[in-house]
Parts: sequence; C-alpha cells; structure tokens
Amino acid sequence: MKILLADDHSMIRQGLVLLLKQSYPSAEITEKSNAGELKDALEQHKYDIVITDLFMPGPPVIEIIKHIRDAGNKVPIIILSMSLPERNAVRVIRAGANGYLSKDTVPDELIRAMQFVLQGRKYITPEIAALLADAYLDDVEKKPHEKLSDREFEVFQMLSQGKTVTQIAEALHVSINTISTYKSRILEKMNFQSFADIIKYAHAHSLI
Repeated sequence: MKILLADDHSMIRQGLVLLLKQSYPSAEITEKSNAGELKDALEQHKYDIVITDLFMPGPPVIEIIKHIRDAGNKVPIIILSMSLPERNAVRVIRAGANGYLSKDTVPDELIRAMQFVLQGRKYITPEIAALLADAYLDDVEKKPHEKLSDREFEVFQMLSQGKTVTQIAEALHVSINTISTYKSRILEKMNFQSFADIIKYAHAHSLI
C-alpha cells in the first residue's frame, strides 16, 4: 500500500507513521511537510490513500482537494484537524474528502477510518453527519460566514484569532495586498464595518 502523509509538524508525522506501521507494516509511506509538497506529490504520483493535515503552509488544502477531484483523481483522502468539526468538516467533505478526524481521536479512529475509505465509503461520525444534514437544510438561508469562499474563511479564522494582515500573509505565503483584498471581501460579504465586528462574530458563533 502506498500512503501519502502530509503534516507540517514532524513529531505528528512520526507518531502517525508508527501508528500506520502497526496495522500496515509493509506500507510505503511518503511524508510531506506542507501543502505545496502535497499538491506536487498528488499531481506526479499515484497513492492508495492520502492522510493530511487541513492547515499547513502553502495553498489551501481544500483547494487542492477540489483541484485533484476536478482532474479525476479519486484517491481516498482523510483530513486531520485540531479544530472542532463544525468549523471545517462540512467544507472538506463537500470539497471531496472521504473522511474528517480530529487529531485528538486519531489513535482510536484513524485505522478504522482508513478501512472505510479504502472500501470506497466515507467515514463520517454521527456528529459530522448531523452537521452535513443541517448544512444542506440551511443552504437556502446561509449564515454570513458560510457565504465566504474557502480561502476567505481561512483568512477570516486567522483574523478572528487576532493575527495581523502581515502575519497572515507570511503564514499563507502570499502578499500583504492579497490578504488586504481578502479582508475587504470578508467585511463586504458579511456586512461588517470593522475588524472588531469579525472578532465579535467569531466569538458569538464559536468559530474561534
């Protein structure tokens, strides 16, 4: 089995490799440390399964998933994240991921999730299933933050954490002008007047 493993923290990758080798001792595991390397690997090689962190330096992982799905690549993808499911699970499943796990539950759930997705099934916990159902029912009346694109939502989350435009630009490897443009779009789409409105909204909707 060829496994592509992507996470920007080497300690986490080491732990995941040990976990994977216990169940798949003969697996060939390729490690990547950022989203750019993940994208290149998916475009240049074939894998049986992909396990990746959601937030890494480089292009948004959600956009990478959409890109390879549009290109016809059906490799099973499991997303790992430190954030709560309600923040990102619906977005990544809709983008084409086959499973979403909180890193806190990885030791207990990762191998089971792999068994599901390798059989062509999606690994969706009851909690995420409820979120998906709510999302489809609420599509007609979207909340303000649900009107944002995936990249805009990522910038919104970082702004709501108190990061400056410069810090976000450095983290995402884009220009300050690009982040300023995203910030303006966010304020416009969400009908906000100031940065303080972003913080207040994020706290009120448990998005921070």
